[in-house]
Amino acid sequence: MKIRDFVNRSFLSRKSVLARRSKDADLVHFLELIKPVTTNHKLVRVGGEGDGGYLVPDDLAGIDTLFSPGVSLTADFELQLATQGVHCFMADYSVDATPINHSLFHFEKKFLGLTNDDVFTTLESWVQRNATSFNDMILQMDIEGAEYRVLLDTDSATLRRFRIIVIEFHELQELWQQWGLELIQLTFHKLLKDFAIVHIHPNNKAGVISRAGIEIPPLMEFTFLRRDRITSSQPTTQFPHGMDRANMNTKPDFPLPRCWHQSP
Repeated sequence: MKIRDFVNRSFLSRKSVLARRSKDADLVHFLELIKPVTTNHKLVRVGGEGDGGYLVPDDLAGIDTLFSPGVSLTADFELQLATQGVHCFMADYSVDATPINHSLFHFEKKFLGLTNDDVFTTLESWVQRNATSFNDMILQMDIEGAEYRVLLDTDSATLRRFRIIVIEFHELQELWQQWGLELIQLTFHKLLKDFAIVHIHPNNKAGVISRAGIEIPPLMEFTFLRRDRITSSQPTTQFPHGMDRANMNTKPDFPLPRCWHQSP
């Protein structure tokens, strides 16, 4: 389900709200709130060189569980962690199995959603059924736009059980619309209460949309680190990171636009 479909069924259903463009000043304010920081944990790459590889903090010691909804054609991220003894719980109703096998892979044929039934499971119930530790886990989520409703529906106490969260956010071009800005702000405000953004990487599958000096890649990967793991931080101003790689090697890559990591 796309963000607009979700919004049409929820708290922003009025046509007047859906048609309203966001104010540039409001969008600039949002971008100021989500600037990435460099912490006491350097970043390392987990997974392959292309799509499916992510930069995460080198704070993996003691982590024994990964939840990874959204199974694709690659599982390099999950496999690298599994070889280090991490149990990898994976879920996706659109496929019947993981692309590769490992003894520490655990698969459920379900989508993440707002209910628990034959097709869907909530993140909270999925974690409660399977978590092998209290607060030493990773969440890696790529669920094609459903991330907003799943994150807003999930109890903050459940999210805090993850030390590291990696999410591919979709349809970020909807920040140009007032309803989109409000929805995305709500999602990030919830996460930023307990987590800091430590990396952002645009997916070059989509280009960049520009307006009034603001550039928005519609598809980007965000890495979050729980704040209690951070003892020092400073703004990250240099992009791309040396370990960033293009998601698609058949299209030109581009760095994170300055407005996402530099103040006006």
